[in-house]
Amino acid sequence: MKSNILAILSIFLFVACQSTVKENKEKTQNSSLTTGQAVTPNPNFQWESATIYFLLTDRFNNGNPNNDINYGRDQETGKLRGFMGGDIQGIIQKIEDGYFTDLGVNAIWFTPVIEQVHGATDEGTGNTYAYHGYWAKDWTSLDPNFGTEEDLRNLVKKAHNKGIRVLLDVVLNHTGPVTDQDPVWPQEWVRTSPTCEFTTYENTTSCTLVENLPDILTESNTAVKLPDALLAKWKKEGRLSEELDELDVFFNRTGHPRAPRFYIMKWLTDYIHQFGIDGFRVDTVKHVNENAWAELYTEAAAAFKLWKQKNASLVLDDNPFYMVGEVYNYGISSGRDFDLGDKKVDYYANGFKSLINFELKTDAEKEYETIFKKYSKLLHTTLKDKSVVNYLTSHDDGQPFDKERNDPFRAANVLLLTPGASQIYYGDETARNLTIEGTQGDATLRSFMNWNELDSIPQTKNILEHWQKIGRFRNDHPSIGAGIHNRLTEKPYAFSRYFSNEKYTDKVVIGLDLPKGKKSISVKGIFGNGTKLYDRYTDTYVVVANQQVELENEFNTAILELAEQ
Repeated sequence: MKSNILAILSIFLFVACQSTVKENKEKTQNSSLTTGQAVTPNPNFQWESATIYFLLTDRFNNGNPNNDINYGRDQETGKLRGFMGGDIQGIIQKIEDGYFTDLGVNAIWFTPVIEQVHGATDEGTGNTYAYHGYWAKDWTSLDPNFGTEEDLRNLVKKAHNKGIRVLLDVVLNHTGPVTDQDPVWPQEWVRTSPTCEFTTYENTTSCTLVENLPDILTESNTAVKLPDALLAKWKKEGRLSEELDELDVFFNRTGHPRAPRFYIMKWLTDYIHQFGIDGFRVDTVKHVNENAWAELYTEAAAAFKLWKQKNASLVLDDNPFYMVGEVYNYGISSGRDFDLGDKKVDYYANGFKSLINFELKTDAEKEYETIFKKYSKLLHTTLKDKSVVNYLTSHDDGQPFDKERNDPFRAANVLLLTPGASQIYYGDETARNLTIEGTQGDATLRSFMNWNELDSIPQTKNILEHWQKIGRFRNDHPSIGAGIHNRLTEKPYAFSRYFSNEKYTDKVVIGLDLPKGKKSISVKGIFGNGTKLYDRYTDTYVVVANQQVELENEFNTAILELAEQ
């Protein structure tokens, strides 16, 4: 009897010790996130399975209240149509706090931070300032509302220290609107009519996106002079000679004509040369002749390669420069070609590794297996060696998935477990309200990040915790986004993901909508009998027997990986 008691006690102590080791390990990991220490990046990162966090710079976090008002931008605006204080320093704070790391994010895309038009305009939805960043005034400088060059340099450095890549949101298609403080660019640079009709290639590319949004003549190869207003601005700021000298070097090196698009390409790629930006998210892609994107990628890739050569100690990995394009209404089912009415264009053949996929928000209504099987097949056939960036909500999609935030747990499962790269829109993970009373148009999608609810509403914390568990698991396992999907059982629903290249193999098993209490999960063909696995969702170790594992808990999710030996 005494020996039996001792045996039971030994087992108890062993289990307790294992639990304590796990708990201490996690505490150590979490503490490192908040002290600014470097985090070892996943050496097997694949852009095809990236987890990209997309945020509106002005609406995420206010790190420096002293830069909230500039250029007299203090007129009354429509609801959520003025600057609210978010800035680059605010993003840095959340990087240092470990917020993105805890969420499994390995790339950050933030709205453009270049200098915006100074005045306001009314597009029919209320007086509006360029808080969103898509109304450029000067591509060569940052807007003080967002921060300084030193802030941007610091952001890239801090992000890289955490193994997080940085995507710059870039606009080549248009300038900002004309306001009482912002004159129109010269006619050699822009067209101001007609407005796009979106029925043919011509009336999608050679037109203004909306009224009063001057369209850059990106198709032109005619050399043009710099606008007098820009030259005067540079002179006033004491950098005229420097900017002109750099342009001479660029055009002499490349042999490009001094056409409008090449000036802007030079200015955009300067941010790669200076700061080591890892990629571009490209705005309004279908409104520009596709050859321009191939040209932009050539210059960007060369700049990134040169930056890596000059900053070897800061390089994260050997991935080339990354470009993802916003071809509005592109869906994964379209494959390589996008239909513009009278012409089909393969944007993947013109510089893009990925395109934003507008299709998942409707696919998300379907059963998990239907979604996962479809995406896995397309990404490994029609789109082999390319990818899509999936999303469910965004800054300008008025018909997102689950706009009322009724099921943020399912949203996490669909977004983070569907093959392809995933774009988390800020506040997806905290169920930020997308239906703000009193707003007009897309402003309702752009409220300030709901940090206060994380501190006051327990359910918001529970939602975030679910997103974090799935997100970190996804970050650690490229097989989830880039691997082959295979259903193991229909009920309970369990599936595997398998990824392999010449350097690395990764495999996982995931169960969704599992019963509460005792549950059996098949791992047949993935993990052999006797293999020790770890369920990351519940911090539980299990051993495979009879080609399955047994769990007992109150959760409906299991995310299984090989246990560390």
